[in-house]
Amino acid sequence: MSELAPGEAARLAARAGLPLDAARHAAVAAAADHIHSVVSVLRELDFHETPPASTYRAEEGVRHVAG
Repeated sequence: MSELAPGEAARLAARAGLPLDAARHAAVAAAADHIHSVVSVLRELDFHETPPASTYRAEEGVRHVAG
């Protein structure tokens, strides 16, 4: 994915109901680019047999099979 242009970040934010001041367009675009780069790395991780987080109950400290 190419870098998000400030104007495009503003357009997408407005579409989501979050209008931005013009002074924030570049900062929001840069933050979105950073988040995208981190998520891209996480998508490449191989978790093998790791169960989903929904199977863990913190109050008991044990994993349960969902279902």
